[in-house]
Amino acid sequence: MPAQPPYRRVLLKASGEALMGEQGFGIDVSVVDRIASDIAEARSLGVEVGVVIGGGNIFRGVAVASKGGDRVTGDHMGMLATVINSLALRTSLIKIGVDAVVLSAIAMPELCESFSQRQATQYMDAGKVVIFAGGTGNPFFTTDSAAALRAAEIGADALFKGTQVDGVYTADPKKDPTATRYEHLSHLEVLQKGLAIMDTAAIALARENNIPIIVYSIHEKGGFGDILKGEGRCTIVADA
Repeated sequence: MPAQPPYRRVLLKASGEALMGEQGFGIDVSVVDRIASDIAEARSLGVEVGVVIGGGNIFRGVAVASKGGDRVTGDHMGMLATVINSLALRTSLIKIGVDAVVLSAIAMPELCESFSQRQATQYMDAGKVVIFAGGTGNPFFTTDSAAALRAAEIGADALFKGTQVDGVYTADPKKDPTATRYEHLSHLEVLQKGLAIMDTAAIALARENNIPIIVYSIHEKGGFGDILKGEGRCTIVADA
């Protein structure tokens, strides 16, 4: 096990659905508290952490479009859902003594600060956990793309993608018992194989900026810290 984590600064991408727990909708506070404790462990290892959370546990813009509604308005509603989730995570972090701030791509000064790259890096340099809300601030872009964008903007050494399973598999391991987990993939292999890790824009942006993507199970308590310590199960997407 390395004496120090291999990454100095990371961006954690969590889906909104991860916050639901066993509920069918909304936020399970116990789950948010557990994710906050995992982030606190990473901070205790000396790793600077930024976070992007989706909004699918509350609202998905594509759901509006699929029913004939306006996609732009739907995406704006989804951005607001990410703000709700970000405020919930900040609350859980502050509750356990971790200094955290929410920066939104959409101006809403009564609730949180507006995003700027300079402010984000200053907060991270000061040891705060920075939670990026509001996606990219633009419709038609997913929170996966927002995560890759923010990772590039803050100079992250890696982008952690918390998922339902402990890595990327040849098939859905919940449906196919013969599925095997990839230990390592390149960004190009992910694109060529059509592996649904993140959307293609996010993969391409990470590739262009030489940012490894580490796919792991966000449901395993302590899993984030284990991987930072060189342990745990995951798939690493990185070019040689």
